[in-house]
Amino acid sequence: MNFYYSLIAQCAHTKSLTILRALHSHVIKSCASYLSFGGHKLIHGYIKCGSLDDARKLFDEMPNRHIVTWNSMISSHINHGRSREALDLFGNMLVEGALPDAYTFSAILKAFAEMGVLSHGQRAHGLAVVLGLEVLDGFVASAIVDMYSKFGRIRDAGLVFQRVLDKDVVLCTALIVGYSQHGFYSEALEVFEDMVDRGVKANEYTLASVLISCGNLGDLVNGQLIHSLLVKSGLESVVASQTSLLTMYSKCGMVEDSMKVFNHLAYASQVTWTSFIVGLVQNGREEVAVSVFREMMRCSMNPNPFTLSSILQACSSLAMLEVGEQVHAITLKTGVGGNKYVGAALINLYGKCGYIDKARSVFEVLMELDLVSINSMIYAYSQNGFGQEALQLFERIKKLGHEPNGMTFTSILLACKNAGLVEEGCQIFSSIRNNHNIELTKDHFAGMIDLLGRSKRVEEAAKLIEEVRNPDVVLWRTLLNACRIHGEVEMAEKIIKKIHELAPGDWGTHVLLTNLYASAGKWNQVVEMKSKIRDLKLKKSPAMSWVDVDREVHTFMAGDFSHPRAHEIFYTLHELVEKVKILGYNPDTRFVLQHLDDDEMKLSSLYYHSEKLAIAFALWKTGSRKTSIRIFKNLRVCGDCHSWIKFVSLLTGRDIIARDANRFHHFKGGICSCKDYW
Repeated sequence: MNFYYSLIAQCAHTKSLTILRALHSHVIKSCASYLSFGGHKLIHGYIKCGSLDDARKLFDEMPNRHIVTWNSMISSHINHGRSREALDLFGNMLVEGALPDAYTFSAILKAFAEMGVLSHGQRAHGLAVVLGLEVLDGFVASAIVDMYSKFGRIRDAGLVFQRVLDKDVVLCTALIVGYSQHGFYSEALEVFEDMVDRGVKANEYTLASVLISCGNLGDLVNGQLIHSLLVKSGLESVVASQTSLLTMYSKCGMVEDSMKVFNHLAYASQVTWTSFIVGLVQNGREEVAVSVFREMMRCSMNPNPFTLSSILQACSSLAMLEVGEQVHAITLKTGVGGNKYVGAALINLYGKCGYIDKARSVFEVLMELDLVSINSMIYAYSQNGFGQEALQLFERIKKLGHEPNGMTFTSILLACKNAGLVEEGCQIFSSIRNNHNIELTKDHFAGMIDLLGRSKRVEEAAKLIEEVRNPDVVLWRTLLNACRIHGEVEMAEKIIKKIHELAPGDWGTHVLLTNLYASAGKWNQVVEMKSKIRDLKLKKSPAMSWVDVDREVHTFMAGDFSHPRAHEIFYTLHELVEKVKILGYNPDTRFVLQHLDDDEMKLSSLYYHSEKLAIAFALWKTGSRKTSIRIFKNLRVCGDCHSWIKFVSLLTGRDIIARDANRFHHFKGGICSCKDYW
């Protein structure tokens, strides 16, 4: 038989399945008792050659099966994704009276977790206890801890860990990983500290998981200590450690340190590139993230859905439509365009760039409509003033098999606010009150207060804010903004006292009240407020607008004469003003927030608002083109500019899309998508 054993081993080594089958046939003819003596060797050969069906057929014919053969069959089925058959084999093994050993448990417990059959895993755990393997065998205990962790039964995992007498690195790591994956970051650090005290040497997986816990806790001190330990242990170059280091420094806000780690890498894997990009985006370094992504593509490293969704998020934040469209093309080329994470990021990109039709197109072809994608689409509708479409999708949520969450309600209230759907918003807010599964948050109250305030129901908004426990500055400022819109000076002065108690140096509040006084013509109070702003050394962000023409961004401020094409811009602007006056444009000097006695000076101030300059430049630069003009502004578009842009869109036949601090305005043929409600 030794000769046959040698041939079987050679077939297994070379994975020669055809020769192994021929050899099997020859053995059957020449040795009647081959099953008893060489069956396990043939089974091993078939497994090595990847033919589980041949192995199973031979296994079922064997009269006596050794535990090693049972283990080979069970583990090979699990490794080939046939866990259900592995469970059947384990059940047959117990029925036949064969007792599992440590190797059996380590394999089958993994299958229970993969199949989601907790009750089977608990029974196997009980058998391990009876056989004395739970406490005495760290290999089995580690598998049990890992199984309970994957089921989210962290308490059970911890109890098993405590009962084990000899805690090795595998067992400690299994529990640390479980704690880290389920948000028990402090507990993961405690296990690690106990492990170090016991003299157990950590491996790369232990340190990687502990670093993730440090990052999620924002514990930079311990994170840096573990970084030092990685260096001393010679594990700094291990991929898992590198990725965890990047993540830890990023989550602790130490972007420069994460850059140093990345720049010292000899080789960056796909996961490492992705972790670095995600960290940059999360820390507001979107431009750097885009540069790193380009470098990743130059290195021929294929991005995964998480890379693409993160870089699309960066493009959304920067309103980098062209780059976002290039990334969209990559998603289609790599076949992940239908991925739910990528889809949600694309919807968000097109929504934030004012391309609602493209956002809708992405949404409609998604293979899986989860709540994140639906929320993204509702939010895109909301930002762009498509309130009815947002409501229609909101009403479809339950039909699509989902329940709305807090973010859904925040987005739909925004849609109602931007479209002036007051009664619909009131009904939705009432439904949140009556939904015991949803907790009313300050975001929900802010949305409703803004909705009521903008619709001149300021008293109702004021009563609503009284229901909030410890209302913050944002809520009071939302109400103050409503007072500014409707000229409610008396109520605004009461609100300012509330805000001063919470944040005396809040510059946004002072600016809002100053503008309110200016709109009401109370110039003495304006002077007084400006004096306070100077005394508090508060800095107001100047109104700025920018426009991208032929891949070049041009920025403008009110009354800005510094642009190299200032002469052409002002000539075009004056020409536009005169022409739109003929169409019915009437300059509204209420939006001149300066004390000017001369009417000509007021008009001059009004005409040189930053958004008017940006549009005049874009029209001059693009000449006879019929493409859309897209401008961005860091503050709210004023009422006079809003009216002027409507007439310009009618005069020129050009669609103008303006994104201000709150929303998008789509101007077409003299009409705005907001229906003059914003």
